[in-house]
Amino acid sequence: MPIVNRIAALHGEIIAWRRDIHAHPELLYDVQRTAATVADKLKRFGCDEVVTGIGRTGVVGVIRGGKGGEGGRVIGLRADMDALPIQEAGDVPYKSTVPGKMHACGHDGHTAMLLGAAQYLAETRNFAGTAVVIFQPAEEGGGGGRAMVQDGLMDRFRIEEVYGMHNYPGLPVGQFALRPGPLMAAADRITIEIEGRGGHAARPHVAIDTVLVGAQIINQIQSIVARNVDPLNAAVISICVFQAGSTDNVIPQTALLRGTARSLTPEVRDLLEERLHEVVTGTARLYGATAKLTYRRDYPITRNHEQQAAFAASVAAQVVGRERVDDDVAPVMGAEDFSFMLEARPGAFIFVGNGDSAGLHHPAYDFNDEAIPVGASYWVKLVETALPG
Repeated sequence: MPIVNRIAALHGEIIAWRRDIHAHPELLYDVQRTAATVADKLKRFGCDEVVTGIGRTGVVGVIRGGKGGEGGRVIGLRADMDALPIQEAGDVPYKSTVPGKMHACGHDGHTAMLLGAAQYLAETRNFAGTAVVIFQPAEEGGGGGRAMVQDGLMDRFRIEEVYGMHNYPGLPVGQFALRPGPLMAAADRITIEIEGRGGHAARPHVAIDTVLVGAQIINQIQSIVARNVDPLNAAVISICVFQAGSTDNVIPQTALLRGTARSLTPEVRDLLEERLHEVVTGTARLYGATAKLTYRRDYPITRNHEQQAAFAASVAAQVVGRERVDDDVAPVMGAEDFSFMLEARPGAFIFVGNGDSAGLHHPAYDFNDEAIPVGASYWVKLVETALPG
């Protein structure tokens, strides 16, 4: 496996960075320690510019190539920094020191790999043009990618193409996977407020039972994907919160449902929103209740641009060999706010194997340190191939 020699030499140091970040997880935009650590290292590496506070707490490093940086092409490489509100179940020496918070999605590994690549690129500068390393907060539901774009990331640093990477449990270490077009789903948020008529549990005939109405709405919602969406298209609607009542002998006046709707095409996304409104209000009306649906469009579809996806696959093949790159992997229904960056500029998002680990967002998950040389070498080869002298 042609891992970059200098990256291989840095492996132990990068592991130490990753484990330090893992031990000190921070949520959403509150990533001050992580961002300060990143900024300090980028300055120590000798980046030409290090800018903090982009998208509130994002960090950007600018590295100009030694074969002519000014006026050349500019590409962006993005990693995420935030953790999750999960209690860690593992018992590793670098276990989270913060109760109720852990790096359960591998953003500690993403940040460490890009830092390793940044150190190499700042040392060697064996490229023409400019590499912009982007460290983003609040991927886990906070829309940090959107915040950085809205804060002028692309225009301020003249980024022409942008690339992202995420570890993938179940994919062997030393393998990559991606596809052109939709790779990850749009994720929208559903809130349903039901109003009925409260009453005594012994007299349901004079009440309008919001628990019953909520249960019927949940059942009817499932018919949308089963009977309105083309079976050859993908869609998911999941109701994950049902709140109603506080005691066992009172029919509650109100109930609240919350969940998510996910899709891989704009047409299906529109259909889900339209049918949800119709099904929710219609079902409530059948039982004499009222229901208000709030449908909030959140992360858009993570859509790889065809040319950049092919280029990313070719770079990955340089690192691990063509046979270890799946360039037509099936889409997944998880979501990514790198999608906002792909809406702003052409680019591609790629999965890197994390081996036989627990799944993402699981309390026993841990990033596989053996993936570090693979991911960091990919970043290096991407810059040197995209910006040849």
